Amino acid sequence: MAYKIDENKCIGCHSCMGACPAMAIVDASNGKCMIDKKKCMGETTCTIICPMNTITADA
Repeated sequence: MAYKIDENKCIGCHSCMGACPAMAIVDASNGKCMIDKKKCMGETTCTIICPMNTITADA
C-alpha cells in the first residue's frame, strides 16, 4: 500500500524525508513534501513521524 501527503496540511518540515527507508519522499517544487508512489514500500514510519498527521494511505 502506498501513502500520500495532504499538500494543504504539510508545513514543509521534511521530517518524513529522513524517516522514509525507501527514500520515496521528495521535496516538491513548493517546498512541501510529496511521495513517489513507485518507490513507496508502504512502511509507516513517515505517518508516525509527521507532526501534522498529513500522511495517509492512498486507497
